[in-house]
Amino acid sequence: MKKIKIIAPATIANIVCGFDVLGLAVNIPNDEIIMKKSDDPGIRINKIYGAKLSKKIKKNVISLALQALLKKYKKSNIGFEIEIYKNIQPGSGIGSSAASAAGIVVGANYLLGNPFNKIDLIKFAMEGERLAGGVPHADNVAPAIMGGITLIRSYKPLDIISLRSPENIWVSIIHPQIEIKTSDARELLKQQILMTEAIPQLGNLAALIAGLYKKDSNLISRSLNDVIVEPIRAILIPAFNELKIKCKSRGALGGGISGSGPSVFMLSKGKNKAELVSNVMENIYSKLELKYKIYTSSIKQTGIVYYEFKI
Repeated sequence: MKKIKIIAPATIANIVCGFDVLGLAVNIPNDEIIMKKSDDPGIRINKIYGAKLSKKIKKNVISLALQALLKKYKKSNIGFEIEIYKNIQPGSGIGSSAASAAGIVVGANYLLGNPFNKIDLIKFAMEGERLAGGVPHADNVAPAIMGGITLIRSYKPLDIISLRSPENIWVSIIHPQIEIKTSDARELLKQQILMTEAIPQLGNLAALIAGLYKKDSNLISRSLNDVIVEPIRAILIPAFNELKIKCKSRGALGGGISGSGPSVFMLSKGKNKAELVSNVMENIYSKLELKYKIYTSSIKQTGIVYYEFKI
């Protein structure tokens, strides 16, 4: 019998102007999952540490993602024993549900002899995201599985592209200790957008990708602007505008809401600048009567990793 430890990274979806199509993985924080095959068929979540989540099959993203994989595998005598260690808080906006869903399908795929490719695994993980956000989106699970920065060109059929990730781009994240459910945040969004909004948004998205490939930090900075989603969701996040203004004044390239929030991220050129930006975030939130966590990380290029050990 094999037993594995899975390390699943936090992720930042949208990256400002790429709503539901862009995402990136970071090195910290990350979730851990202990998993092994069982002689008894079925999915059993034995322990959950770090978060109050249901162990019931229909109420946990891990179970739903794993069920989607097993349905495709078409063997009914498979069983798994699972322990979950949540370091990415649910509702944080940095891919907590995605880390669980993506981590479990990558681990299961390995234990089954790797019958599925990464696109298959992303599709399975998206079924877990359906429970969390009401929509089976891939902008968190894709970078979690593939690593780096990913672009979803199409959902039907699913077509995902790994983008160039400049090595000197670092990420500062502040997570206010409030919860914003993805499903609730989606309800705020407009169902229709004006052409005058769509044109600059598309320009920023295209220019951001060009900036990544050209390693042009000035172009990246100019492109980190969202005229459609951010203005609506910003009201949910304390001191959001102050964070953006002061972080950019101290050298951040730019940033915005991570996923549906409440976490806010900033991209910077180099570790030292990112740490300075993280200090700016702390100075702002230390004056508020609100708990928070801050992370400074490079972009995680490898995605989910796992380690095997004998039982």
